[in-house]
Amino acid sequence: MIILKTDDEIAIMAKAGRIARECLLRLGEMVTPGVRTIDLDRFAEEFIRSKGALPTFKGLYGFPATICTSKNEVVVHGVPGDTILEEGDIISIDVGATYQGFVGDTAATFPVGEVSPDALKLIEVTREALRRGIDQAVVGARIGDVGHAIESYVKQHGFSVVKDYAGHGVGRSMHESPTVPNYGRPGTGPLLRKGMVIAIEPMVNAGGSAVVTFPDMHVVTRDGSWSAHFEHTVAITEKGPVCLTVV
Repeated sequence: MIILKTDDEIAIMAKAGRIARECLLRLGEMVTPGVRTIDLDRFAEEFIRSKGALPTFKGLYGFPATICTSKNEVVVHGVPGDTILEEGDIISIDVGATYQGFVGDTAATFPVGEVSPDALKLIEVTREALRRGIDQAVVGARIGDVGHAIESYVKQHGFSVVKDYAGHGVGRSMHESPTVPNYGRPGTGPLLRKGMVIAIEPMVNAGGSAVVTFPDMHVVTRDGSWSAHFEHTVAITEKGPVCLTVV
């Protein structure tokens, strides 16, 4: 069942989204060679709680941390620990904050120091794919329109979208209906209606789309190619898509 949100609920979600996004941007400033991912996680938990919110991911499905830190070939759900960021790496950071019972969910991929042109291209293509997906999130469109916009752009650049994981509805729960794949056919899938709130999150691999999921839930590309990930929480309104995870 797709749960539509009232304007008041969306306003609360925007507050949750701003907390998550501000945390993400602060973490991005901390991404430098030599930083441990556990230090990023500790900062994130302290920051989110200082804003009167709760770290959404911590304990969700048994996940032990506040943020997901996914480096290089890790697609999503990387667990923070003693991993040290090195010059030339890329790292995707996913942040969730729950404020007054509602969730804000956002992610971005950051370069660590100087990275290769190929890595920069992967990051920029994934960022632009997200923008193009958001542009399709209008009243009367369908979920397939969003996914098609993302995948068609990604394929133009020789990359592939992950098909085993997808975006999702967001609200009082982290994951609600509908599922929001990063591929699809125009004019197919659930109808987008005023009051829907969805997380659009392209996960783009430099190589093939196949992935492997490990017992601790972290996901890696099957072929070892690098992966990038961007995400915004988006409200469907009569005036067009509204990103709730902005500051």
